[in-house]
Amino acid sequence: MKKFFAILFLLILSACAAQTNAAPTLPNAPTPTFDPQAYADSCTIISAQPTSAPSADSYFPPVSAADFTFGAADAPVTIVEYCDFQTNSCRGMSAVIAKLMKNRSNVRFVFRPYPVVGALDKSDKAVIAALAADEQGKFWTMYDFLFVTYPQWDKLRPEDFNAWVVKESAQTGIDPNQLEAAINNSKTTTRMASMLESAKKLNIPALPMVLVNGNLQQSYVLTYENLSATVDLIALGQKQFAQCPPFDVDRMKQYIATIHTDKGDIAIQLFPDKAPLAVNSFVFLARQKWFDGVSFHRVIPGFVAQAGDPSGTGRGNPGYFFKNEISDLKFDKPGMVGMANSGADTNGSQFFITFAPAPNLDGGYTIFGQVISGLDVAENLTPRDASQGGIFPEGDKIISVDIEVK
Repeated sequence: MKKFFAILFLLILSACAAQTNAAPTLPNAPTPTFDPQAYADSCTIISAQPTSAPSADSYFPPVSAADFTFGAADAPVTIVEYCDFQTNSCRGMSAVIAKLMKNRSNVRFVFRPYPVVGALDKSDKAVIAALAADEQGKFWTMYDFLFVTYPQWDKLRPEDFNAWVVKESAQTGIDPNQLEAAINNSKTTTRMASMLESAKKLNIPALPMVLVNGNLQQSYVLTYENLSATVDLIALGQKQFAQCPPFDVDRMKQYIATIHTDKGDIAIQLFPDKAPLAVNSFVFLARQKWFDGVSFHRVIPGFVAQAGDPSGTGRGNPGYFFKNEISDLKFDKPGMVGMANSGADTNGSQFFITFAPAPNLDGGYTIFGQVISGLDVAENLTPRDASQGGIFPEGDKIISVDIEVK
């Protein structure tokens, strides 16, 4: 089983109280030296799980024509679930999957029936009913029906289940006569037994067992929020860059970045003389439309507003890291713009705007710009913190970023 390597971004810092400052002024301290020829040593391509293609060496069988699948075959994310219809946790998982499939078009879902024979009285009968419905091309119809009507059939005696499911599922468009014949056909029972034996060989510890692109998921991450974040990270992998951006900024010129958001515009004076690596990356990503449609995933009033991760999880990156650039600039006023990182020299695409002086950030984060207008827009962004997980309000989005060079 492959471990997911996630670039976990945490700014575990105390928020400073907001202060009222005069209009920001641009620093004019001495310019540090920088050799563009050394750029190759300043940027590193990374490979981050789970932003990867489906695992080719998974312990579990690959998806085949024999599987029950829902969604596009070429989807970048494939979720495989081993479960039944009577287990409480399987019913809970069905709600998670239903929400995920409704909100994501880039996911393929594969359901592999695993009847809990002996432990639950109608688990095998429910699986047989689903396989019987498949004879009419109605597997997913029966899948939905069994989960929705569970409170009705769970209390039935096992010997009453078949008659009930034949009668009640007719309202979904399933032909009752064909269904009854398929349920009573020994081939259906044999098919169920074969699925059970195949699943047993995998030594499945508990249901549901869920794989994402061939990688086994721990039970504690099987929530909508966690799976949705994983899907977003994998989707991000499709747009990450396979090489570091070329060094194109002119340190003698002025660069103004205008971030167009749902709430208004934020104009930033960039400092190519102080942080050429960061400015070069930011300008490159803006021109590649990397930031378009990206949410401010972390907004903490009195502290910072953070964005730059298309996955919206706070764990995404552009596929490369570059080194810190610590200059004489300080987080001594609101509106300073810095690179977010998960440790020294792990700068990528995430950036933050301060709402107040934050001296505790000095020396640990590259300052590459300063807000020259629109700080009130940033301060009006919706408070949230995706890095903490859980349920939070929808974030305000960056519509686009324009770069002006003077």
